[in-house]
Amino acid sequence: MRSIRFSSTTLAVLVAAAGLSQQGMAASAGQWSYEGDTGPSSWETLDPAYASCGQGANQSPIDLASPIPAEQPAPVFHYSAGGVDMVNNGHAVQVNYQEGSTLTLDDRDFQLRQFHFHAPSEHTVDGRHFPLEAHFVHRDPVGNLAVVAVLFEKGESNQALEPLVETLPDKAGEKVRLDSVFDAADLLPIKTAHYRYNGSLTTPPCTEGVRWVVMKEHPTLSAEQIHAFETAIGMDNNRPVQPVNARVIVD
Repeated sequence: MRSIRFSSTTLAVLVAAAGLSQQGMAASAGQWSYEGDTGPSSWETLDPAYASCGQGANQSPIDLASPIPAEQPAPVFHYSAGGVDMVNNGHAVQVNYQEGSTLTLDDRDFQLRQFHFHAPSEHTVDGRHFPLEAHFVHRDPVGNLAVVAVLFEKGESNQALEPLVETLPDKAGEKVRLDSVFDAADLLPIKTAHYRYNGSLTTPPCTEGVRWVVMKEHPTLSAEQIHAFETAIGMDNNRPVQPVNARVIVD
């Protein structure tokens, strides 16, 4: 897939205009990281706005273990092609999305704003990590957030991912314009079985009140595709799992 690469000056303008960084609310690159003195164990000390990272009781990600069976409506995806550019923001590789694609959850419509990747996965299932996790970040008109997570496991090559793999920006601050508008629906599992729980953003400011939907079916990707994401991201960009505390995980 052909792409257009932007200069650092142009990129700065475009990122500012986008108005929604990683997971919708995260701080700009450089203020926090996944390692050392600015890593996850220190996030709450870096800025008063990050207090929830250490003091919140409903933080994400979590280990998805011992869920409680319940009758719950399946999430309804009204996605269309809308992925226009991909940026390496220093924390993740993110695809920004045009308006018009929605998730219906709890009788509310949430607009898909962007999706991004973590390698390895942030959520675990019965203690098991996966090589890649995609987060589809949605927001409703009053600012409520809903995130859909898809956990990928090693196996056959994933053709839906290949247009992204071919143009992954491998340097922090690099942004590419996709030659063809990408359809996020191609990355969703066929089955709608899922876990539900109440959590937070997995990056600063770790805002709580996020509706989490973690899909149970795990699409595959090849070893080569895993390596491509790991190389582009350049680090393990997964926050450690957080205590479940009094929360209920529903499936």
